[in-house]
Amino acid sequence: MTDPIPFSGNVLDRASYRRTDEAWLAAQLAAGLFLPFWQNRPFVVRDRAGFLPWRDEWRGQTSVFLGLDGTQPLFALDLAEGSEPVLGEGAFAEMRASAFVLPARDTAIAGQAKALLDWHKRHGFCPNCGAPTQLRDGGYRRLCPHCGAEHFPRTDPVVIMLPLFGDACLVGRNQRFPRQLYSAFAGFVEPGESMEEAVRRELREEVNLAVGAVRYHATQPWPFPSSLMLGCYAEAESRDFQIDGHEIEDARWLTKDEVRARLANGIEDEMKLPVSIAIAHYLIKDWAQR
Repeated sequence: MTDPIPFSGNVLDRASYRRTDEAWLAAQLAAGLFLPFWQNRPFVVRDRAGFLPWRDEWRGQTSVFLGLDGTQPLFALDLAEGSEPVLGEGAFAEMRASAFVLPARDTAIAGQAKALLDWHKRHGFCPNCGAPTQLRDGGYRRLCPHCGAEHFPRTDPVVIMLPLFGDACLVGRNQRFPRQLYSAFAGFVEPGESMEEAVRRELREEVNLAVGAVRYHATQPWPFPSSLMLGCYAEAESRDFQIDGHEIEDARWLTKDEVRARLANGIEDEMKLPVSIAIAHYLIKDWAQR
């Protein structure tokens, strides 16, 4: 695989060994640049993430430390709900749409920022006792002052897999997908389950497909809201499958020649393959190019 997968390749030094130092963190805040978010949308100026110097009207808003870009401290800022803030040149853009126009570096940083801010929005109260929690360590910990419980930003593992049989791969259409989209199969890893076991279970549940060997390919941070996509290939024991009819509404085998033609826009019909910001695109493309 040669192409970087969007949202991966973050170049920042997260300085985890320093962010527990309140004095050091305060000095970084004073020198920091901030990437504002509004309604989970990053601020984008032309085709770059819109990092801005601190403004007094942002006081009291949630901010998290992203890391050091060389010596420059970078933060993300969650602006209050309400009407869209006017910050001069630039606009707040949906994260998926932004990933198509931002450089890979900026996409990775903005993805990190969105995942962190979104976690803080949903974890303001302690799940242990219900008391309000406090942000600590630049955003990488929340502390409950009532019961002392500590809470840390989570990443949910998701298996995403492309079943293979000979010279063909199986793609499916989830009922929640945009019209015409067919993609790899995916599902959350459940407690007490290995990556390989999750792949086999999901394929058995969704298309009643028996698979043997499972081979890891690559991962992708996916900030919707905060997952780690574990990309795999699964060797099917036959071409026989049966869709579940609930989550999956259709599935079909594609040969390598057909996949190559579709990726080159050589076939125009009712089927669309995953877009280039998704790891499913890379699973299909990398297999077809081998």
